[in-house]
This record gives sequence, C-alpha cells and structure tokens, in this order.
Amino acid sequence: MKVLTVAIPCYNSEDYMRKAIDHALVGGDDVEVLVIDDGSSDSTLEIAMDYEQCYPNVVRAIHQENKGHGGAVNTGIREARGIFFKVCDSDDYLDYDSYMKMLEALRKVISGPATLDVFISNYIYDKVGARKKRMMRYVGSFPEERVFTWDEIEKPLNSHRYMLMHSLTYRTELLRECNFELPEHTFYVDNLVAFTPLIYAKTLYYLNVPLYRYYIGREGQSVNEDIMIKRIDQQLKVTRLMIDSYRPDLIKKKNQADMLIHYLQIIMTVSTILLLRMDTEESRKMKKDLWDYLKKKDLFLYIRIRYGFLGRMINMPGEAGRKIAIAGYHLTQKFYGFN
Repeated sequence: MKVLTVAIPCYNSEDYMRKAIDHALVGGDDVEVLVIDDGSSDSTLEIAMDYEQCYPNVVRAIHQENKGHGGAVNTGIREARGIFFKVCDSDDYLDYDSYMKMLEALRKVISGPATLDVFISNYIYDKVGARKKRMMRYVGSFPEERVFTWDEIEKPLNSHRYMLMHSLTYRTELLRECNFELPEHTFYVDNLVAFTPLIYAKTLYYLNVPLYRYYIGREGQSVNEDIMIKRIDQQLKVTRLMIDSYRPDLIKKKNQADMLIHYLQIIMTVSTILLLRMDTEESRKMKKDLWDYLKKKDLFLYIRIRYGFLGRMINMPGEAGRKIAIAGYHLTQKFYGFN
C-alpha cells in the first residue's frame, strides 16, 4: 500500500500543472499521484496520460466529466490507495525538502503503535510580485514531531493564524469513515476540507516545515477578491455548509471546539467583509441573512463568533463602522500577502 496519495485536481491546467506533478512524483514508489482531469477542454488530459505512461507506478490519470473542484476531490478520495491523502491544486506545488521530511515522518508513524488522523505542516503564500513570501506556521501552538491529542495543544491559534486545506493531510480512511463529500460545481470548497474532517479527528501530528507553496495572484484565480465578490453566492453557500457541518455532539475536546470555531469565525469574517465591500441594499440583506442563519442553527456558536473580537469588528454600525472593518481587513491582507 502507498504511504501517501497526492490528488491534483486539474481543469484547463495545461500551462502550469507540470510543476505540481513533478514536485509530487519525486516521492517515488511510496507515493501515488492522482491527476484528475475535470472535463478540461485543453490538453490537460493528454499531459496527465503522458505522465502516467512515463511513471506507471506512481501516476494515475483520471478523467471525469466536469464536476468542479469538489467533485475532483471526491474522486480522489474514492480512488486513493494511500494511507494518507493530500490535495495539491494544479497551480501550487510541494516543497522538495519538506516533502521528503513529511514522507519520512509518515513512514515512522505507520510503523508505530499510534493511529494518526491529521498531519499538519506549514504553507507559504507564494504571491505574484511579492518580495517577501509569508509563511503560515504553528510553532508554539502544537507539539512538534510526535502524535498528540487535542488535550495536548499548548496554545490556541489567534486571529492571524489559521489552517487551510494546504496545511492538512488526512488519514484516507478517516475521510471515508465520516462520509466526507464535497458539493459539486461549487467554488471555495477547500474551506470544508479544512473544517469538517477535523470534527472527527482524534490524533494529530505537526511538522514545522514549509511543505505547501500556495500560489496566488494569477489572473482569473478564484480567490482573487473581485472574483470572490462576483461569486458571493458560492462563498455564502460554503459558509452555510460549514455551519451545517458543525457537530457539537461529536466534539468532546475544548481545544478542538476552539479551533473549529476559530476557523468558522475567519470564514464568517471573509464572507461579511465581501458583503460590506459590495455595499448595496441586497448585500446588506445577505449579511443579515447569513448571521441570522448562524443564530438559528446554533445560538451558542453565534454568540461565540458574533461577540468575539472579529465579530464585533465587522459588525460595527454605520458607514464609519463599515469603513473601519474593511480597512482592518485590508491591513491584515497586506501584511500576510493573501488575496
């Protein structure tokens, strides 16, 4: 059995997918690289098949009708043969040295007595034109280089630190056991990847290496802020799905609850800021509806998020409050280099 499956969803990715594949396949025979062509109209499938022919023990080319990023990830989970599963978007890549250290750590865990559910590593905002690349790391919060439980988390993450899909590698069977499935034809589902499976996870491992290079700034990229505003319905759909998937009956550990609420707070903040930027009568109604939805679903969760620091900041009254919220968001955006 393979140690790791790296799933690379591709849609019209001919211009940049090779880098993602090249960096993934250097893991050798311990790794399975699934290049999932999501109904592309360019030469994406042909490129994937060429890699499969050249590296038949490592690469598998999978073609499907277009289902969106979520549908491609679902296919990856279903087809994976690796003990662990990681998604790498086709315009991103894995750092070589960090990748080698990760595989070494996973081999040791597999040969040991503990079952590992979630492997955590750092990621870098590889933003076009940025002179300094920002890294998201978790030193001081998580024990390093050993399996640990939620009770052993040393310090909660603050509002400037959060885990994205890029931070996380899951035990494949955990994803299957919790029937994890993403909605098809929906943008921003990576937020669900970084949220829902953590509800079911019991053991974690943190390796302090910059494994994932998160490329941002490409023209037309879905995380471009102006494009996110145009697709606000998709952002709000995913936010509501995150609210729906939160299961307080399954979350037994305070640190686990705090981390999940922390991330949901981040996504509520992003959704609200986008609506504040739109500044229309319709967007104001959408903002009210979103917060009412959270309140109706889980009053305790609503109180935690609405009256936390970020919740207060983005819900200040009046035009002055709107401008302060947007300015604070953009200051953080500039500092960390995200879109």
